[in-house]
Amino acid sequence: MKFFIDTANLNEIREAQELGILDGVTTNPSLMAKENITGRDRIMQHYKAICDLVDGDVSAEVIATTYREIITEGEELAEIDDKIVVKVPMIKEGIKAINYFSEKGIKTNCTLVFSAGQALLAAKAGATYVSPFIGRLDDISVDGVALIEQIALIYRNYNYPTEILAASIRHPMHIIQCAEVGADVMTGPLSAITALFNHPLTDIGLTKFLADHQKVSTK
Repeated sequence: MKFFIDTANLNEIREAQELGILDGVTTNPSLMAKENITGRDRIMQHYKAICDLVDGDVSAEVIATTYREIITEGEELAEIDDKIVVKVPMIKEGIKAINYFSEKGIKTNCTLVFSAGQALLAAKAGATYVSPFIGRLDDISVDGVALIEQIALIYRNYNYPTEILAASIRHPMHIIQCAEVGADVMTGPLSAITALFNHPLTDIGLTKFLADHQKVSTK
């Protein structure tokens, strides 16, 4: 499973990169706004800065909602760096644009996916990634992980190359559950990833080992 971090914060990206487990980055307009990155030029420069930090794919989201505008904006984003994946919303115009980008060799991430039918359309259009938002489904009492499992089954049935990018990850159990049902990628906050380090028995064991070492070394 690939680990992407969902942020526009360069310090968080550096920290994840230094761990040696980071495979890519996803962003969106809300994450850019959170970092006070506003204006077209600053946003484009920030995407480039992210690309310079990481080795893997970087999803950059279009704001446009019409076919021609999505294509124009997506092509501009793709020119920033070879690592850029154009993030396109799951709407009719977006699917048309994903098909266009696929034929042009531009990587895409179909975002705001909440059903298996939407994921099937994205795969047929040639999306590189599809992003089911499992946390937001959980928020309305729908099993988000079950959707990942359903999409994985469908993609296996027809050998679709589209990768399942589990998005809206809220906690470490989401990561484990998505890994169990076959998600290709997870994207979430750094806190969810680093929480995987934690286990009370690890802490207890390490404390004991260090205490025993201290006893031996002082004799």
